Amino acid sequence: MLIAPQLRTLRRTLPFLALMLGGCTTLPLADVSMNRGVEASGMSGGSGIAGFAGRAGSAPRQSNAEIAKDILDLQFAMESGRPLPALSRFEGPITIALTGNVPPTAAGDLARVIKRFRNEAGLDVRPAQAGERANITMEFRPRAMLGRVVANAACFVVPRVSSFEEYRANRSAPETDWTTVREREHVAIFAPSDTTPQEVRDCLHEEVAQAMGPLNDLYRLSDSVFNDDNFHTVLTGFDMLVLRVHNDPALRVGMTKAEVAARLPAILRRLHPAGEGRRGTEDTSPTPRAWEAAVERALGARGSQAARAEAAAAMMRIARAQGWQDGRMAFSLFAYGRSQVRSDFPAALAAFRQAGEIYRGLPGGEVQAAHVDMQLAAFAIGQGHPEEALALTERALPVVISAENASLLATLHLIRAQAFERLGMKAQAKAARLDSLPWARYGFGSDAQVRARMDEIAGLAARAGKG
Repeated sequence: MLIAPQLRTLRRTLPFLALMLGGCTTLPLADVSMNRGVEASGMSGGSGIAGFAGRAGSAPRQSNAEIAKDILDLQFAMESGRPLPALSRFEGPITIALTGNVPPTAAGDLARVIKRFRNEAGLDVRPAQAGERANITMEFRPRAMLGRVVANAACFVVPRVSSFEEYRANRSAPETDWTTVREREHVAIFAPSDTTPQEVRDCLHEEVAQAMGPLNDLYRLSDSVFNDDNFHTVLTGFDMLVLRVHNDPALRVGMTKAEVAARLPAILRRLHPAGEGRRGTEDTSPTPRAWEAAVERALGARGSQAARAEAAAAMMRIARAQGWQDGRMAFSLFAYGRSQVRSDFPAALAAFRQAGEIYRGLPGGEVQAAHVDMQLAAFAIGQGHPEEALALTERALPVVISAENASLLATLHLIRAQAFERLGMKAQAKAARLDSLPWARYGFGSDAQVRARMDEIAGLAARAGKG
């Protein structure tokens, strides 16, 4: 029997799905991805490509009781739902190596996230030296090669191997089954070499964090990369606390869930004293598998538009039946809004607005709300309302800069350029286009993809001008 690795499928394979405005003008939705901590660092890895410095994430706003529940659910299950019988982790210093066809921006992004691991999570992490067998090896291979081994996966993590060849030779062996692992010694991450700098950076954050920490994702977490809704991809302050707790000396390899639960309150009092007096507001109810399956159908690359719309409607039905008012309801509204733009634009608009209201009330939900603002700004351009588009993008920009999402940042600048053009503000429009270019190259990759995004957004204003 083939043993499935720990992998990212939906998260890193969501395409830029197109919205139809007015029946014929397309705007690709910005990839639901991002997170926090950023000051532009000039160039990182190529001429004309902007990078991020990677500043510390904000402190978690949840209560310690909520965080303890989240950590237990993250530590003792896999994304597939399979339970993990015992705590597994590295013991001692951790080394990381990049191998294969390493993209030019990867080393700089790895250095920045290692600095954050050391400063925020207190982990003894460093790059592996030449000739040293690293604890974590991130190997880059062409996407098609990875897909022939694990279908639909973008990045995935495998225990007890250090190379792609080693994994292929042991795919069916118990050694590559995470449920058999206690002390982690060698872990491999496999990521596409032929992708954008932003996706490389995102895989570094997400997969290295899982290699050193919990293996599960929870849709209920609004302020975390440990969530398959794909909004946060740069590690948050919550994530760094999770990693610090996971590797705390008060815990030991092989502990059961009950043993870890008994020690978490004291650990969190020590590491996160601000969370002791807070009242819990998080809905920790389990997420039905039927809803998760509907997410994959609604936002995946396969299937017809009608099938995706029905899946989004199923998300909404399940969310309402569960009585959710958290990120899972907002994500259902977000998916439903995407699915209804062609057939029922007023319903789509209402769904996006309601999703934005919910997100703005959640810890870390500002990032998701900025995505909603981008969608609403695109609608405003397509309907000939440039002032509204400028106001929405103005609100989203600081959040997106902090979230380190270059593709969304570039899209916001391009929407602003079209709004300025519509208002006859030529100089401001030119400046906005210039502002978009370095971020577009980091977020979209090739010049052809950058031009395509520019053309798509320019088409919105052209359509509005004919209305």
